[in-house]
Amino acid sequence: MKLVFAGTPEPAVPSLRALLESTRHEVAAVVTRPDAPAGRGRKLVRSPVGALADEAGIPVLTPRRPSEPEFLAQLGELAPDCCPVVAYGALVPRAALDIPRQGWVNLHFSLLPAWRGAAPVQAAVRHGDEVTGATTFLLEEGLDTGPTFGVVTETVRPADTAGDLLGRLATSGAALLLATMDGIADGTLRPQPQPADGVSHAPKVTTADARVEWALPPLALDRLIRSVTPEPGAWSTFRGERLGLGPVAPVTDAEPPVLKPGELHVEKRRVLVGTATAALQLGEVLPVGKRAMPAPDWARGARIEPGELLT
Repeated sequence: MKLVFAGTPEPAVPSLRALLESTRHEVAAVVTRPDAPAGRGRKLVRSPVGALADEAGIPVLTPRRPSEPEFLAQLGELAPDCCPVVAYGALVPRAALDIPRQGWVNLHFSLLPAWRGAAPVQAAVRHGDEVTGATTFLLEEGLDTGPTFGVVTETVRPADTAGDLLGRLATSGAALLLATMDGIADGTLRPQPQPADGVSHAPKVTTADARVEWALPPLALDRLIRSVTPEPGAWSTFRGERLGLGPVAPVTDAEPPVLKPGELHVEKRRVLVGTATAALQLGEVLPVGKRAMPAPDWARGARIEPGELLT
């Protein structure tokens, strides 16, 4: 089939690469979000998907909105059979949905209808799901409501961060998307309506959502921190300044120190922090203006006094 691929961030790259390497399909163009400022110099940088398309010599379309008449005209001239889409980052209007003969087929990183929305992987980790996966479905104007073509499942490991899990799903999902394109081309795949039961939603995770409240139990804090690693990144405050936090570890001492929520306890090789019940051991921390470092290194430099708190 003749394809126009839509996607933007790094997790969409394996899917584009799989389609480019396929001998059955032609990727005629790529649609991605406009170049965005990045780094200290705030220079405009191509998205990861756009960069791969540039390497492959494929035309790259970067509309600010996919409803723009110029983009719709370009898509119409390309006349794709299907538009596979992975984490594109913008709502596709009806005028664009109607152009490809086989519609737009989205790869979504959850087992639909669970975790519809922008942050399904973060939601799966935060809520303690033991199994998640990826689903291909026919895009429609509703939020991830279209009929599905296929799924792959993935076990959520106890120490998984959202980044770890998303990396595996990006790889297995790419194979699923390619198989879906093959099945559509063969006429052997027909989309099936999503179940009415089991619907849940995963809205975009904001920086405010990633703030750690130390009065929560250790299990909830562990899941929260892993769910926002690496983006947007868990954080707390220390001496009035923001402190980034990496994944934490349980404290298995027979008689651990008793700490109130947020209270720090510094030892030679570890730094503990109090929660609603048991203490947790800090992993890496990210002070303002510095690189990430092990918590004991940070504590030595900060000269933490007994009773000081993360808030």
